[in-house]
Amino acid sequence: MASFADTSPADTGVSGPQDPPADVYGIDRWGRGHFEILANGELALKNPLLPDAPPVSLPGILRDLEQRGVHVPMVLRITAFLEHEIHRINNSFLDAIQRTGYRGRYRGVFPIKVNQQAQVVDRIVEYGRAFNYGLEAGSKPELVIALSHRLPDDALIVCNGVKDAEFIRLAILSRKVGFNTVIVLESPKELETVLEVHAELGEEPLLGVRVKLTHKIGGNWAESSGDRSTFGMNTDQLVAVIDRLREHNLLHCLKLQHSHLGSQVPDVNDVRRAASEACRYFTELTREGAPLTHLDLGGGLGVDYTGEKKASENSINYTVEEYCANVVETVGYAMDEAGLDHPVLVTESGRAAVATSSMLIFNVLEGTLYDAPTAPAVQEGDHHYLTDMIAVSSYMRVGRMQECWNDAVYYRNELRALFRRGHIGLREMARAERVFLNLMAQIKALAAANPDASEIDAELEEVVDIYHCNFSLFQSLPDVWAIDQLHPIAPLQLLDRRPDRRAVLSDITCDSDGKIDRFILEDGVSPSLPVHSLSEDHPYYLGVFFVGAYQETLGDLHNLFGDTNATTIELRADGGFNLLHEQEGDTISEVLSYVEYDPRDCVAAFRAMVDGAIASGRMDVSDRRQVMGAFRDSIEGYTYYE
Repeated sequence: MASFADTSPADTGVSGPQDPPADVYGIDRWGRGHFEILANGELALKNPLLPDAPPVSLPGILRDLEQRGVHVPMVLRITAFLEHEIHRINNSFLDAIQRTGYRGRYRGVFPIKVNQQAQVVDRIVEYGRAFNYGLEAGSKPELVIALSHRLPDDALIVCNGVKDAEFIRLAILSRKVGFNTVIVLESPKELETVLEVHAELGEEPLLGVRVKLTHKIGGNWAESSGDRSTFGMNTDQLVAVIDRLREHNLLHCLKLQHSHLGSQVPDVNDVRRAASEACRYFTELTREGAPLTHLDLGGGLGVDYTGEKKASENSINYTVEEYCANVVETVGYAMDEAGLDHPVLVTESGRAAVATSSMLIFNVLEGTLYDAPTAPAVQEGDHHYLTDMIAVSSYMRVGRMQECWNDAVYYRNELRALFRRGHIGLREMARAERVFLNLMAQIKALAAANPDASEIDAELEEVVDIYHCNFSLFQSLPDVWAIDQLHPIAPLQLLDRRPDRRAVLSDITCDSDGKIDRFILEDGVSPSLPVHSLSEDHPYYLGVFFVGAYQETLGDLHNLFGDTNATTIELRADGGFNLLHEQEGDTISEVLSYVEYDPRDCVAAFRAMVDGAIASGRMDVSDRRQVMGAFRDSIEGYTYYE
């Protein structure tokens, strides 16, 4: 756990000259070289495609967008980051193939489920065109998205998931248009549906078969691997499918083996072991007469969210280049040993392709501060617990911080008990709380001034501030809430000044789960985030990074907070940016329609009640326009704080 004292010195604030602080947020560690802290303390974006281009200030981008009427909270998508990752994955496979003498090709596909937004998928197709990069569809709507894109001639559309006759019919018929649409069989029952549609159409399908590997990976998504994973067939089912295809003279249609390695695989050795097992199935299926040409190893290529470079739930112990080299080498050796041609390699690296390309940006609305700069003096008639608590200041020094903490907590709790029993009044209790908060300020300052005295770091985490922020955790960061996913979080300004406070982040939903209390820092994961004191004159922006994978797709409508504003920008060589696309966030009217309300009915119902209030004399007729105007303004407004 990061030390409380490391980032909260007592004698610093947000004004006055001071030496540049260390990178307490670990930006250099997790940022992949995409970010730079400017001399004025603002966080800037660097273009990985144009390394010599000047960095572009993120707060500067926000100021420009504000003038255009685009407000936070927003998802900001950076095209250069997306293009860089698409190129990196494809080129790394190409380099590994050339270096090892692998005799097959690489044909990656992007799983649409990872980010279904049109602005993202359209650009992935554009940036992947030179590599014959394809798409993976796990549902009928996703297949429709895939088929609406003009893919390169040698690109694949891989159809995974449970498929009904309609899904299969469209997949088969799409081959007439020129698509290489592969139906991956998930079960023997699904094959029966394929056979029925084939008999109906008289058209042959292009088939794959999903093999359930027994090797189980580590990490958050371990359950997506191993023989208890949801999708795929075991050995007995595979044999049944082979026999059934041969019986119907369709075994020649089976061209692809799909073997999902897992999701966000943290350990590269798991990649090797799973790929090796997949090759054994590939070899045996080929010996059974299946003319396989493609080996699809599914997802697994992870993202180092923390920058730790180790095999953990939110990090990985390998690079993209190492992952690709391991896959190519493992498959090549296995095929040589079996005396088989090298298959076309396919992976479905969605998270690695898009995670880094998007960030969530929001402003802090206000803070609940758990300290106070001053304390009231003793008054005649004060309860002795209150006078005893005030006296704690007299022995506040290094070596007695734990004692001061213990005494302050004890007296505060006893006074609260007295208040509950009616022995002290409201004003005395308010003074007691103020004294306690001032003692907390003194202890924090003493701990910060003496970094070696960290014995009460854990206690101080109990009294960090709460910064109330303009976003919905459930809508924009569902994995943070659901599976404790870590994303890098950092202020976008004042990075030239040491943070003088620590806080947890609360969203604007009325739910106690709507908070973030685990943060990636330079020296580890911390239960609080170093932050700066808030100013009435300047907004305080925070960025949550690497949110391009799954977060936009999985978000829900908790408290009916809808999608945020979303903007896509292109970084220019001159240090500026171009706004390529703006998508306004959901209005209240749109969100109501998602949950089966007709906004027109809501307006009509409210109007009827207004007219009833006028008829009964509770409201004057002259107020009608103002009241109805306020209702209409709200129903067409943004769901977030404006």
